[in-house]
Amino acid sequence: MNLRRPEPADVLDAHERLGIAIRTPLLRSDELDARVGGKVFFKCENLQRCGAFKFRGAYNCLSRLDRQAYPGGVVAYSTGNHGQAVATVGRMLGIPSTIVMPYDAPSVKIAKARAQGAQVVLYDRRAARREEIAARIADANPVAIIPPGDDPFVIAGQGTVAGEALQALSGANVDVVLVPCGGGGLAAGTCLAVEAFRSKAEVWAAEPLAFDDTKRSLASGQREKNLRLDGSICDALLAPTPAVLPFAINRERLARVLVADDRQVLEAMRFVYEELRVVVEPGGAIGLAALLANPEALRGRSAVVVASGGNVDTGLFMRALQSAGDRVAA
Repeated sequence: MNLRRPEPADVLDAHERLGIAIRTPLLRSDELDARVGGKVFFKCENLQRCGAFKFRGAYNCLSRLDRQAYPGGVVAYSTGNHGQAVATVGRMLGIPSTIVMPYDAPSVKIAKARAQGAQVVLYDRRAARREEIAARIADANPVAIIPPGDDPFVIAGQGTVAGEALQALSGANVDVVLVPCGGGGLAAGTCLAVEAFRSKAEVWAAEPLAFDDTKRSLASGQREKNLRLDGSICDALLAPTPAVLPFAINRERLARVLVADDRQVLEAMRFVYEELRVVVEPGGAIGLAALLANPEALRGRSAVVVASGGNVDTGLFMRALQSAGDRVAA
């Protein structure tokens, strides 16, 4: 793996390379603004290729792959969206891909990775480590390991989400960019993007309650682990610990971490569907959920809130639509 620490210039380079990515919209809701006492721009990466922001990092990384050094292609490990993105980009570029995914990942994410021609290797996240499985595959085959967080090109590619939003809002005041956080790659890329695009915005992250390893790591100064690897509907954010490269950046630049529980996430999914008519998965709704659960946090300020993905199983989305209460409690 390439553990070179990325710089703001890498985000600008990725921004130029990613003309192939969809320039996803920024949506507004007067109701949402009223609930948080500020102005929110909702960045819809759920409408990105593959249904998630992960396409950006995967393309920025795989498009640079040394094909002669890795004739067997790539192997990635993922709870779903990163693997699906690697599979999609691999098919676009003619690069074979193997994706290591937990067997309890959302079926829609497993199915979409397979539909892109990837070989999917399922494992039990309670009994095995995905990194070790990927390493064994790489030892046996001439393939490159593409981690979801610990790669400078992946991080830089993720940073183009915020870069694109800040560019679109040029001239407007943006106080905060709020992103979902699992391993921390999107947060780290966002920190670099804020500098690259000369913004004064703070970068905030949002994590599921009881899986707040980044929040605890920032407090202790070292990478903390989650006690569990499952137990939240936010499957995309259940990393065991912050990734090495992202944490090196986030501990210096991340301003704040908010948390939300599963009930608040379901209600946020319902809220954004009712207000904006878009579908977000639990991990993609965590930023909105955390903001609605802490409305005083943004009072009088403006924020870009990233909806990182929309790949949700139908049954779980129906649960969100049926969530208790007519509206998200402020």
